[in-house]
Amino acid sequence: MMLDIKISGGSVLDGTGSEAMLTDIGIRGERIVAVGDLSKVDADYEVDASGKVVCPGFIDVHSHSDTYLILEPSAHSKLFQGVTTEVVGNCGASAAPLAGEYRLPSDWLDKEYPGSWSSVAEYRELLEAAKPAPNVFLLIGHNTLHAGIAGYEPRAATESELQKMIYSLEKSLDEGARGLSTGLIYAPGIFAPREEIVALAEVVAKYGGIYTSHMRSESKELLAAIEEALSIGRDAGVRVEISHLKASGKNNWDLLDPALELIRNARQAGQEVAADRYPYTSACTDLDVVFPDWAAEGGREAVLKRLRDRSTVARLREDLLASRSDDAWGSITIGSTSHPDNTRFRGVPLPQVAEALGMDSVDAILYLTESDDLKTGAFFSGMSDDNMLKVLKEPFVMLGSDGSLRAPTGVLSHDYPHPRAYGTFAKFVKMSVNGDTVPLPEAVRKMTSLPAAQFKLADRGILAVGNFADILVFDPQEVRDISSFGDPHKLSEGIDEVIVNGVRTLSYGKLTGQRAGQFLKR
Repeated sequence: MMLDIKISGGSVLDGTGSEAMLTDIGIRGERIVAVGDLSKVDADYEVDASGKVVCPGFIDVHSHSDTYLILEPSAHSKLFQGVTTEVVGNCGASAAPLAGEYRLPSDWLDKEYPGSWSSVAEYRELLEAAKPAPNVFLLIGHNTLHAGIAGYEPRAATESELQKMIYSLEKSLDEGARGLSTGLIYAPGIFAPREEIVALAEVVAKYGGIYTSHMRSESKELLAAIEEALSIGRDAGVRVEISHLKASGKNNWDLLDPALELIRNARQAGQEVAADRYPYTSACTDLDVVFPDWAAEGGREAVLKRLRDRSTVARLREDLLASRSDDAWGSITIGSTSHPDNTRFRGVPLPQVAEALGMDSVDAILYLTESDDLKTGAFFSGMSDDNMLKVLKEPFVMLGSDGSLRAPTGVLSHDYPHPRAYGTFAKFVKMSVNGDTVPLPEAVRKMTSLPAAQFKLADRGILAVGNFADILVFDPQEVRDISSFGDPHKLSEGIDEVIVNGVRTLSYGKLTGQRAGQFLKR
């Protein structure tokens, strides 16, 4: 037997959570063909993994790299932390299908692409032509469907519109998508009733897909939001993934234990539900997420019109002042900006921005969002370290970065991302090695076989004969995240080899230029 690649002498963590075993792995084509003593077997290329860990490639179940994979298919920030599969289309927003009033999120929309698309089939064709390094699993965003057919107005879809949404979802699933996501704190999802989501989730269930949800609340209404997500899953008969599970705001930290209990009870009752989390206590999204629902109506142009109308912005200001105490604005730090004059505020806490502008925090928010054309990003602190660790240790919780890929150079190097885009998986490995969370075999399971099972990724997530050869080699003592809130565009370190579908994509800690990611259809 002649192998294409042999990985020899490594400490193999197979992804199941079992303890490491010293063995060899043989690869031919895109699959693992042998596990065991291969000392007498020849190979075209041999990786000496002595003293290092060998495990399945990591699966990022909550990514926003949809369009960025077309622009930067080498996926630097993800490959260097060991990610070999990305689940995209999260939080209710997907790259396709494009129709009607739906507009891509601003950070996707302001980029130039090598082609255009509207359907999932067309998006997939453009993506596959780019030859992405990681595998890609596509969810369809509920906001994408709703805005494309019913617009951004504060209402539910009519029955006729809902039927069009169902047809569009079915077509997208036929073309290779694998599930539905919601972003219920964003317009128009905030206006959609539960029944609309159930009707769409029923379609996904027929295809054996998954329903993922950025829920209606991750703060004071957390328990009600979890109950809604669970009830949608039960009524639609679909698997449920609760996105970036957290309890935000110090006054809500004590809600985490009952939240976990709700999920545990549902699982014990037989419901297929799990969750994901990133190992940081600051979230990241658009700064205008703090706006009240009425101000988010009608889509981007309508919101900007309100920000540029004196009477309307006065009402918005009053609502923002009443929404939280003065000291609460200190939990916000500015991230990406669009206007050149605002670049100086990247990475700066909101109160300091306000002081530099000679105004209070609420007026600073209004100034930034208007001058940046609603393209201001922000980091929101307010999560508990203890709660974060508690969530990460939960057996049903897997890893999701909640970040799109970036690169230290090129078109994706100019914004100011959350460090999770570069560091999520490396940081979790480091936490495990340092004894801050679960032992390394369990940590690897959370990044490999657990998400593979939840998202039904056939023949992935476990190192076994017949499975796809998505494989990492690393020294756990050397893996570390470098990206920080002060300097985010820093690649993680310590991952020596990344093999995707049998192709050496990263070797000796450097990109090889070879990319073999696949679009993971049913």
